[in-house]
Amino acid sequence: MFSEKAVEKMIDFGELFGQALLVLIIGFVLIKIALGITRRALNKTALDSSLHTFIENSTKVILWVILLVTILGVMGIPTSTFIAVLGAGGAAIALALKDSLGNIAGGIIILVTKPFKRGDYIDIIEVAGIVEKIDLLYTILKTFDNKVVSVPNGKITNAVMVNYSSEATRRVDCKFGIGYDDDISRAKELLLAVAEANSEIFKEPEPFVGVSGHGDNCVNIDLRVWCKTEEYWNVKYFLEESVKLAFDEAGISIPYPQLEVHYKK
Repeated sequence: MFSEKAVEKMIDFGELFGQALLVLIIGFVLIKIALGITRRALNKTALDSSLHTFIENSTKVILWVILLVTILGVMGIPTSTFIAVLGAGGAAIALALKDSLGNIAGGIIILVTKPFKRGDYIDIIEVAGIVEKIDLLYTILKTFDNKVVSVPNGKITNAVMVNYSSEATRRVDCKFGIGYDDDISRAKELLLAVAEANSEIFKEPEPFVGVSGHGDNCVNIDLRVWCKTEEYWNVKYFLEESVKLAFDEAGISIPYPQLEVHYKK
């Protein structure tokens, strides 16, 4: 037979267990409701779907930890030690994964601020390519020679990044050299004529041609035109080839480095 004291303890434990079970059930329902509200709120934002998953999972972990601490408190189990151990474990994990956490923080910054998006052509940390995917840890680029490059997000947020696709238009800058004996006015006319022959080149802003300097072997002339961003390389290659053909036909030379040696007797 159980003693009266033992029976009382069993009754008390049963009551505490029942209260803890009730808290667990209520907490489980509240967590489900909170996650549903969070999910609906995120769907109404412009945040990336990768960030949705991260926020939902983080919210779930935090709520379950709070519920566990609450249950321990209801059952009369001291929570201060548990919280201290949890904090120490979290600090140790954060220290061990500091680089990964830095990448996650960088990924969150990228997904929130959106300095670039999938499909953009960017230049970052000596790597240039089209953005294929943005994860919390890495941004995946595909280069023009079909290489796949994974760049840590932590490095992206701390480096200078150039986004060539953020604007709808781009300026194409070309530099051509002609001989000192060639007609500058004629060369400028040919450059403008080549630019006008391409329908992808804008009339406004109009193409610009000007002498930019006097080199050791040639007079440098700049040609600057505007086009749609997606047509940049087509226009660039067109100008480089067409100007060479036009100069050849007009008898305008494109000098190459030369060295004259004079002997004195």
